[in-house]
Amino acid sequence: MNLAQRERQALVQAMDEAGPDAPTLCGEWTTRDLAAHLIVRERRPDAAPGILLKPFAPYLDRVQSKVAQRPFAQLLDEVRSGPPFLLRPVDGLMNTTEMFVHHEDVRRGAPGWEPRTLSAADETQLWKVLQGLARMAYRKSPVTVALSTPDGRRTIAHKAGDRTVVLVGPPSELLLHAFGRNEVRLEATGAPDDVALVHALDRSV
Repeated sequence: MNLAQRERQALVQAMDEAGPDAPTLCGEWTTRDLAAHLIVRERRPDAAPGILLKPFAPYLDRVQSKVAQRPFAQLLDEVRSGPPFLLRPVDGLMNTTEMFVHHEDVRRGAPGWEPRTLSAADETQLWKVLQGLARMAYRKSPVTVALSTPDGRRTIAHKAGDRTVVLVGPPSELLLHAFGRNEVRLEATGAPDDVALVHALDRSV
């Protein structure tokens, strides 16, 4: 199985263990709401545009709310089964970050979480993804943002003058931060006020 498939199965297991009403890092969404989101995203092309396009958001909300009313076990089965046949050839491209980030949304929505140790190959794959989206994630930063790993990889996420904040951690933690999650284990160097600004950014991509 590729990383997207493994994270999908692990995500479903985590949601099953947490139960339908457990909190996540996705705002007010519970695990039930998150499962409904994943199903609509993959299986309701009429409603999925509302994820990115605000004019379609009310319809998306109605569809997702209706899906969320299904039995929780059924929701998990639908997520577990993977994307529809036509989307399976692009599963890795479409779902690697989605499944990884939402798996951590469930894990880190509960107190006492600890980072997982991923394989070097998985971390390298996430680093490649991170390089592609970092500029979008940190585009609103008033200071330069650099991302660095303990093994020496580095990328400039955003250039903005002489003040710089460097975020240091494994690609998995940096990716979560780029997706707007603050429940991460990173080191940050730079002026304290600048570090606070970067952590407070709207990092939606």
